[in-house]
Amino acid sequence: MTEPRPEAWPDIPYAPWAETCAALHLWCQIVGKYRLRHTPWVNHSWHATLYVSPRGLTTGTIPDPGGAVSIAFDFLDHALSATAADGRTSSFALTSMSVAAFLEKFRRSVEAVGGDCDIHGRPNELPNPVAFASDDEPRPYDRDAVQRFHRALLDIDGVFSKFRTGFHGKVSPSHLFWGSFDLAVTRFSGRVAPDHPGGVPFLPDDVTREAYSHEVSSAGFWPGNGHGEAAFYAYAYPTPDAMKAARVLPEAAGWNADLGEFLLPYEAVRTARDPEAALLAFLQSTYEAAATTANWDRHALERPFGPCGAPR
Repeated sequence: MTEPRPEAWPDIPYAPWAETCAALHLWCQIVGKYRLRHTPWVNHSWHATLYVSPRGLTTGTIPDPGGAVSIAFDFLDHALSATAADGRTSSFALTSMSVAAFLEKFRRSVEAVGGDCDIHGRPNELPNPVAFASDDEPRPYDRDAVQRFHRALLDIDGVFSKFRTGFHGKVSPSHLFWGSFDLAVTRFSGRVAPDHPGGVPFLPDDVTREAYSHEVSSAGFWPGNGHGEAAFYAYAYPTPDAMKAARVLPEAAGWNADLGEFLLPYEAVRTARDPEAALLAFLQSTYEAAATTANWDRHALERPFGPCGAPR
């Protein structure tokens, strides 16, 4: 008997799973810092991110001195696994636990496959950070909410991946930044940007300035952390003044002066007649607002969305 397919574009109200989301964010920071510790620096911190997989999130291959290792969050069976190139594996169940307990279980799993888990021990980009090893507050784990979040990530990642094919210039993968806990995709004009002023909480200014060393038009998705609801965002650096007044699609999208970027509630996409088309309209119209007002060479940089299985 064929199992029913998971619901596409599921309902993911933030408030009911806010505490689980906060725990998952911190767990992803721990895993991400392990990748960061052992992976050579790639421009704009692309070497440190996580990727959406059919079962959850993954680091991809990490060049640990003890041998190649990959880490995977499995949100279907609710487990975290470490896998080494020599075939060794180690895993533990994802369930209600403290951040300190997760750190210890993660360390044991990495060491069990021959890895070195000597990581920076404090969160980044969060107010009032508590060292992972000292964060012994019990944390809930809502299995159903995590699965719905993962299902949403799969849908969003598919649209982000399609959108990035419409650009001939430098463009990032669709990847999850564990510091701010957002899935993002970024296009680059190719021109050097003015130095970023820095000031991101608990993030070294040199990291921020390297991330924004060149002009960008970036878009992404937050599950609700820090903003109260799941939403898509889009911004440019530097931000042309004229961009703020641009009309973008769909109708529910608009400029948020406090954040300095366009926002679109996830709920407006989820309930649209064609969610993929609604999200693509937001990505494309906000990019056009950035590229047009910043005088990017759009003729040279843009292409139709890529087909499957055929070169262009």
